[in-house]
Amino acid sequence: MATVRNFMSERVAAVPPSGIRRFFDIAATMEDVISLGIGEPDFTTPEPILRAGIAALKRGETHYTSNSGLMELRRAIAEHLDATYGQTYNPASEILITVGVSEALYLACVATLNPGDEVIIPEPCFVSYAPEVTFAGGRPVMVPTYAENEWQVTAQEIEAAITGRTKAILLGYPNNPTGAVMSRERLNEIASIVKRHDLLVISDELYDRLVYDVEHVCFPSLPGMYSRTILLMGFSKAEAMTGWRVGYAAGPAELLGMMRKVHQYTIMCAPTASQYAALAAIREAGPYIEEMRAEYDRRRRLIVGGLNEIGLTCVEPKGAFYAFPSIAVSGMDENNFAERLLQEEKIAVVPGSAFGQAGQGHVRCSYATAYEKIEQALERMQRFVRRHG
Repeated sequence: MATVRNFMSERVAAVPPSGIRRFFDIAATMEDVISLGIGEPDFTTPEPILRAGIAALKRGETHYTSNSGLMELRRAIAEHLDATYGQTYNPASEILITVGVSEALYLACVATLNPGDEVIIPEPCFVSYAPEVTFAGGRPVMVPTYAENEWQVTAQEIEAAITGRTKAILLGYPNNPTGAVMSRERLNEIASIVKRHDLLVISDELYDRLVYDVEHVCFPSLPGMYSRTILLMGFSKAEAMTGWRVGYAAGPAELLGMMRKVHQYTIMCAPTASQYAALAAIREAGPYIEEMRAEYDRRRRLIVGGLNEIGLTCVEPKGAFYAFPSIAVSGMDENNFAERLLQEEKIAVVPGSAFGQAGQGHVRCSYATAYEKIEQALERMQRFVRRHG
């Protein structure tokens, strides 16, 4: 007699559930928990964006848009990328509006990978990278990065992982969970490898507007990289629009055409009101983004200084809103550390191994929470480390 298991995809069944959620499920049952776990802005979406979304609904903008998204939004994105990074895209054929960057990543993988194609992924990395490659029939090849290199992957490490089956490199910088930002020099070295081995790059640059004391280098703007790169961007983080679910992909028309085909049959289009809100975000949210970025920077300095003072040594993050300290001083592994910290001091962090094996011995602490709460969290963590360090 058939069982439900007989009907399951082996490929999907082999992928474990996200390692982020378990601790939040526990934390949700407890009182007085300070969460340094969720990678979500604690700011409300800025007022001009809210107004634009509400106005779109009131105007009756509740119908499908073009599969590619509102042309007005695509034009605004093209102008923004040109003005910010000097990279020109045709809004008619080279930009696709998606349901967040998550859908853009899914589309990029499904549209480009054949069964058995290998994709090199530096880790620690966002939890969905390897699963999305697997779901598309590809094989993720994880390349560890290290605190000694400020969590930046090197061209030599990537080249050492290249085989005859390698098709693409999936880069995620500014990085979640480490906060690392790649230098122009290192990216140019990677670009040379990409050309030499005839590879595709999928570049997730969602946190591009949340960088501190350094520049963000947009990968397709490097010499020769436009034709080899699918750029993934969105509005969730810097614009505090996580729930609006709107992102985009930009790249050569042929590749975007393949992604659009999958999008067409799977999604139809991104939410219409969210697209109008995103248009307002591009046009009006600059001062609000800078205000939020400055506050994240203030929190960043607080949490990094505090963690290092406690003995949880932490490379200074240069982007996003995450710190990734070592917990070696505690003598625990990262799962035990996170569980006991939650139970004993009611602080929720994410074990580093949720982001790949290279994250072992570390935890992710998000500073997308109030300054005062971070101060309290550091006091509790200091007590915990004193007891166990």
